[in-house]
Amino acid sequence: MTLEKRVKISNLMVILGLFTMLVMAVMPLFNNLIDAEWMLWGYTAGALIVLAARLIGYMTGCSLRLRRLQHILILSALLFCASASVKFIPEVQRNWIALLMAGLVIQLYASWMIDREVKKNEK
Repeated sequence: MTLEKRVKISNLMVILGLFTMLVMAVMPLFNNLIDAEWMLWGYTAGALIVLAARLIGYMTGCSLRLRRLQHILILSALLFCASASVKFIPEVQRNWIALLMAGLVIQLYASWMIDREVKKNEK
């Protein structure tokens, strides 16, 4: 499989995983299914899809800065997985949103910097 095809598949998987996480995180606000276990498993599946996508889409042979930024994206996916695992522990269940937000901020930064670095390398 070529690198370009892996990156396209990875991007689609990230979109699917993040959308699944979003739906499962927001659903309790609009529905009185707060303790529905299937939403926890759906959220966890979304986080695992994002992690798998980040590992599949890892590019080798690029600059050191791009590889480090990709490691940061993998870290954000691990934070999503940690957020999902915290949702299963009743004592600390409320802390899942902090891990989710940390992962989102890191992902926004790394995605923005990767785009900027790729444009700089194209010049």
